[in-house]
Amino acid sequence: MSKAHRRVDIAANVARIRERIARAAERSGRSPDEVTLVAVAKVVESDRVREAIAAGVTDVGENYVQEAAAKRPQVGMAARWHMIGHVQRNKAKQAVEIFDIIETVDSHRLAEAIGRQAQVVGRVMPILLQINTSGEPSKSGVPPELAEELVVAVRDVPGVRVEGLMTIGRWDPDPERARPEFRLLAELARSLEGSTGVEMRWLSMGMSHDFEVAIEEGSTVVRVGTGVFGPRPA
Repeated sequence: MSKAHRRVDIAANVARIRERIARAAERSGRSPDEVTLVAVAKVVESDRVREAIAAGVTDVGENYVQEAAAKRPQVGMAARWHMIGHVQRNKAKQAVEIFDIIETVDSHRLAEAIGRQAQVVGRVMPILLQINTSGEPSKSGVPPELAEELVVAVRDVPGVRVEGLMTIGRWDPDPERARPEFRLLAELARSLEGSTGVEMRWLSMGMSHDFEVAIEEGSTVVRVGTGVFGPRPA
């Protein structure tokens, strides 16, 4: 572990993030209990993840199946694990075995691959559908205008259960620039509940630099890495 990592007070960071979550929730007339903090553990050592869990973190996010496969047995089962990176169909089996929820489903074929593997192990995998609200070609997710088509295609796939939507806002030094994208996802979720009958329980949007804006626009899941664990190694 680097000296920089040893100096990070993870428990204090978690407390500060929770305070900011609470203030943002209150500004939007909501309870802080409506917002789940997912501590993003990409390239974070297992002992530091355990430290975050000891500080009250209940949900951990990972970007890569292989990294989670190595890390989760070392961390233990105390937290719920979210897959927040792109999932290749050939990794569906591992993903189903490791994660408690997959946030990044963006095609019917991927949902079917996950569903097949979930049925093999006798479970139903909660999934979120990833929507590209920024329109950036570098980001995964379906465009908003195709979201209803995807929900309809995926809602009856055996082995999976659609529980909400996920998006990644554009990165900008000014988090206000992402506000229209978060607002769009919240409006889309409400519209889809009416048109498809699928309850959009989770809205996963907002990261370390913009989660407060996302909460103000209705986020129920924020994915925070640097804010919890400090800067990642270069």
